[in-house]
Amino acid sequence: MAARSLNISRRSPDALITALMLPVMLMLIFVYFFGGAIDTGTAYVTYVVPGAMLLCAGFGAASTAVSVADDMRCGIIDRFRALDIGGIPILAGHVTASVLRNLVSTTLVLAVALAIGFRPQAGPLALLAAAGLLTAYITAISWLAAALGLAAKSPEAAGGFTFLMMFLPYPSSAFVPIHTMPTWLHGFAEHQPLTPVIESLRALLLDRDPGTTPWVALAWCAGITLAALALTALLFRRRTA
Repeated sequence: MAARSLNISRRSPDALITALMLPVMLMLIFVYFFGGAIDTGTAYVTYVVPGAMLLCAGFGAASTAVSVADDMRCGIIDRFRALDIGGIPILAGHVTASVLRNLVSTTLVLAVALAIGFRPQAGPLALLAAAGLLTAYITAISWLAAALGLAAKSPEAAGGFTFLMMFLPYPSSAFVPIHTMPTWLHGFAEHQPLTPVIESLRALLLDRDPGTTPWVALAWCAGITLAALALTALLFRRRTA
């Protein structure tokens, strides 16, 4: 199932290139267009990279929702069920392919960031912890995207549902410090799921003490994954009943 999903992506090079290049372009826009006007206490490229990687994951998850919705519309699910393939393996294939695609795209974002001046200072263990946290986040939003794809009535609607996932990095600490935002936005920006993930990645990559923030981030990732799994199972039974 994962190989099938990857083959589908390979047959849509325009969508794949967009998913790979758009986060890179956005990072370059923020660094070179706005970075000089934003005071973060460090080089802006150093500040923005964790948020750019999560933004990249959001774009990648959008394609997962669209693929699931397309499978539900075209009738391939009925053929798989006739072969005694359950819903979870089918959707797990989409999620596995999403994780692999997103890891490639975030690696590309990191490579471009290194080329324009980003210099991580983390040791091997911190880099491994950052990679593990990023993978946990990508897995969580991929399962959430699969659930949204099941809930959508069409691939176009699935793409619209994932707008929220791509929007969430903006009202967080991804691109500007939270204290520079309007006061009424502070509470949401500080306590939404992406902020602890971003702050943890930033601390781990720059060899700073993250405190308990990574555990908060992992708790968010686990909660989103479990909720998405339960919702996925429920929606699949309803859509295929």
